[in-house]
Amino acid sequence: MPKTHWSARLPFYYGWIVVAVAFTTMAIGVNSRTAFSLLYPAILDEYGWDRGATSGIFAFGFLASMLITPFVGTLMERFGPQRVIPVGALTIALGLGLTPFINSLWGLYLTLGALTVGGSVAVSYIGHTTFLPNWFVSRRGLVLGITFSGVGVGGIVLFPSLQGFIESVGWREACLGLAALIVITIVLLNIIAQRRKPEDLGLLADGAAPGAQGAPGQTEEIVDKAFAAIDWTYARIAREPRFWAVVFAYLFSLFNHYAVQVHQTKFFIEAGFSVSEGAWALGLMVLIGIPGQIAVGWISDRIGREWGWALAMLGYIICFITFLFMLEGASHWQLYLCVAAVGLLGAGTAPLFGAIGAELFGGRWYGRVFGLLGVACSIGAASGAWLTGVLYDVTGSYAFGFQMCIGFAIASAVCIGYAGPGRVRPVSGRRTAH
Repeated sequence: MPKTHWSARLPFYYGWIVVAVAFTTMAIGVNSRTAFSLLYPAILDEYGWDRGATSGIFAFGFLASMLITPFVGTLMERFGPQRVIPVGALTIALGLGLTPFINSLWGLYLTLGALTVGGSVAVSYIGHTTFLPNWFVSRRGLVLGITFSGVGVGGIVLFPSLQGFIESVGWREACLGLAALIVITIVLLNIIAQRRKPEDLGLLADGAAPGAQGAPGQTEEIVDKAFAAIDWTYARIAREPRFWAVVFAYLFSLFNHYAVQVHQTKFFIEAGFSVSEGAWALGLMVLIGIPGQIAVGWISDRIGREWGWALAMLGYIICFITFLFMLEGASHWQLYLCVAAVGLLGAGTAPLFGAIGAELFGGRWYGRVFGLLGVACSIGAASGAWLTGVLYDVTGSYAFGFQMCIGFAIASAVCIGYAGPGRVRPVSGRRTAH
């Protein structure tokens, strides 16, 4: 047997270092693109462009990311996150660093869109979901929830500070500061400490001792062995109804998420709240998302991913119904209800993306399948940000867009119920053998 890796001599499982690095990366990396919601009003005020055209910067970034998203899983498998994530982070930093010197809409589409948003795919949920499930099995939903809650911690720290920086110094200077932060933290941490799977270090998932009988993480219960054994060629993936159900579930979910993320700050300001209140609402939403992601991830470990996903979609339904009432007159309790609904429930989709994918399509070709699911995520994110703005420009109101989002939330829950990840690999709380 090869010489034992130094990580095996740690007093704790190295997977928790992987989680800590991913937590930090998500805290800064994902919020570097979500910060567009704070830059958006400042750019609109300075240039006076249409909302659809301006929010299209964000949408274009997600469309650009589709060029790389199908291959993220394969790249992670071949080169490892210690190489792929730093490259993505440097791409984000380059986009943010060039943005202050751009004065045209098409230029911002390239820098703030293609480079910043597009480059974030490697450091975001999609990138991390391709390898984090390798490290934990029995507590997969909980651990992914903890990891992705880094977005909430980063949001509450980063957004108010960034908004203050934008108001006092300028949005261009804010971009430069954010670029420097990404290079100093994300690039260095991932080169030093991030790894793809425990086996690369001579370890087992969940920190199980090699050779221990019944150790957690060595096996997971499979109830549909025929489905789990499928060789997922591209042609076979295209013929699989469950795959397409998950595609539309993810697409509808990300549409709703970014309809909120990109437009809520401007919506709250026009509803009568101050710019600072709008920024704090965004930060508070991601902060509340910390316990929300952890709780929904843990609950899904107990009762199933299908019910966890339905619970998250309920959060978006509550949010968009409240938005519709706010069009007639807004109050602070409505603002807080929206924040709570998305933070405590809606944000719970974050740990479920990877868990659902791994439990349906886990195995040799998981990276390939999830790369394709990532394209659906990018399409949903891009269309949610862009189409919501276009509908506002056409109708003069967010009403139709919000009504559409309610329908998408319902459809997303139905799609995951049809896909039924628990009918292939049940969660720990539903297993018949432990």
